[in-house]
Amino acid sequence: MSVCLDSWAVLAWLQGEQPATARVDSLIDSRPVICWVNLAEVYYRLGRVHGRKKADETLADLRAKLLADLPGTARMIEAARLKAQHSIALADCFALATAAAHDLALLTGDPEILDLPDPPCEVEDLRG
Repeated sequence: MSVCLDSWAVLAWLQGEQPATARVDSLIDSRPVICWVNLAEVYYRLGRVHGRKKADETLADLRAKLLADLPGTARMIEAARLKAQHSIALADCFALATAAAHDLALLTGDPEILDLPDPPCEVEDLRG
């Protein structure tokens, strides 16, 4: 069984934040799914803090461990529909739409996602 990760989950995992790190570690062999939009968010955040070289190295490592899902037109429209309905970040909408499209649980600690009244997929709180 696989799961879907958002950028919050990946960044927490990379930073060793518990209990997120233990949970992602327990699932990493199943190659969790991540939307390319969320992977791009991880990349730019790492680039801002640690520079381009570190961001490039981490992206290569993540691509070997995660299944990066490039959204097509239908997924983009679904993400836009979610954005129209909720005051959450567009990248969060892509994470939700990706998890729902693959019938997977979305692992996150992002309060914007966790506070949604009726998410389109199962959501697991990685904050503990």
